[in-house]
Amino acid sequence: MASLEGALAPPDRASSASASRLPLSVILTYCLPTVGGGFMFLLIGLYLMKFATDVLLIAPAAMGTIFGLSRIWDAVSDPLAGYLSDRTRHRSGRRRPWIFASMLPIGLAYTMAWSPPTALTGTALTAWMAVGVFGFYSAMTIFIVPHMSLGAELTSDYHDRSRIFGIRHIGWTVGSILALVGMALLIQAEGVSVEASRDRATQLAVGAAVVTAVMIGWAAFRLRERPEFQGRGAGHPFAAFADVWKNVHARLLLLVTLVENLGGATIGILTLYIAQYVIGAPELAPVFILCYMVPSVASVPLWVPISRRFGKKRLWISSMVLTAFSFGGMFFLQEGDRLLISVLAATAGLAAGAGGTIAPSIQADVIDYDEYCTGQRKEGTYFAAWNFVFKASFGVTLMLTGYVLQFSGFVPNVEQSDDVKLALRSLYGLFPFCCYLIGALIFSRFELDEATHDTLRKELERRRGESA
Repeated sequence: MASLEGALAPPDRASSASASRLPLSVILTYCLPTVGGGFMFLLIGLYLMKFATDVLLIAPAAMGTIFGLSRIWDAVSDPLAGYLSDRTRHRSGRRRPWIFASMLPIGLAYTMAWSPPTALTGTALTAWMAVGVFGFYSAMTIFIVPHMSLGAELTSDYHDRSRIFGIRHIGWTVGSILALVGMALLIQAEGVSVEASRDRATQLAVGAAVVTAVMIGWAAFRLRERPEFQGRGAGHPFAAFADVWKNVHARLLLLVTLVENLGGATIGILTLYIAQYVIGAPELAPVFILCYMVPSVASVPLWVPISRRFGKKRLWISSMVLTAFSFGGMFFLQEGDRLLISVLAATAGLAAGAGGTIAPSIQADVIDYDEYCTGQRKEGTYFAAWNFVFKASFGVTLMLTGYVLQFSGFVPNVEQSDDVKLALRSLYGLFPFCCYLIGALIFSRFELDEATHDTLRKELERRRGESA
């Protein structure tokens, strides 16, 4: 890919203000489906493993393998969805048809994962769960990749993108908070009986499927796409992803996303286990996660003006370092440390608000760099790559958790040995501590700043004007 250095005219810092500010109503319509998506995605991440091991009595290693293998399938489904989304030609746009198409499969697969027939046992039950998990993540790809791509296309403004994705982060996190309520209901039902737990899981799954379908349908119906981006995807999928890899900024972000989310997945996967088997307060698990999520949502309005003042890069690096030390403190948790885990979760959530706001905004800027180099608009390809890395890291952490629990001697619903508790605290504390520090170190090499992006965008606008 060509370098910008010396290739363009000197940057005009005021150019960023020239783009019209996107109406709040448009952003809210765009972000609405993320509430349902956040609920579904987090509840599966938080509780499906435990539901499968403690209620359905499936071996932890088997469920870990299912989650891990589903990430291998993502290596096919994510790039395919991104490429096809970029290449789609339809009177309603190239993203909205895919968003519409995701409504039914998301709901069906989600319901399947939470409501296996009671007659199924052994291999048949494991196979049913595998189909449900594979189906859900594949259907979410059909939604997430075009939806993220559409968000990047709504505006070219450097800071307004942070506003879009900051509100999107709020929507996703609100859905995640609602997932905590769902998890609390499932925990309560689990304490009653296996039958009550299974019935409650089915009720929540069906309700979430219906509400999310309505949200997705409304957003896809109301939103509009930029006609000038139609038909500007890459001509071949291998060429499209080769361009992603050639893009030095994108390559660096892929690595940062992988490392960061390897550590970040632990908050959803292991909090239930930590609350029950280390802290000794399983009923407070939703409260601990809430301590993480509330600061994450509440802090979003702060991050856009802070990023304007100090820069997106500095803000994201700072958030990764703060997250690293917050998780690192989790290694020292002992029985009864309710206050400590709450405080550490709150500081980690505060940092997560910055990352959730700034990271996709930076990703959208990197896609503009690709257009400068190739003349194409490949939002689908790029967000497919980042989505795959995100889900792959989550799956790897799930698989790692399953195997660590299995081979450290974990036995459901009993007092755990010191070896099991050490394994849990290491996965929950030391592992993300290392991941986030490595991510911050890697991202310190990122070079696409606001001045360079302003110059880049002026050149792209000049080219579009000439071709109009």
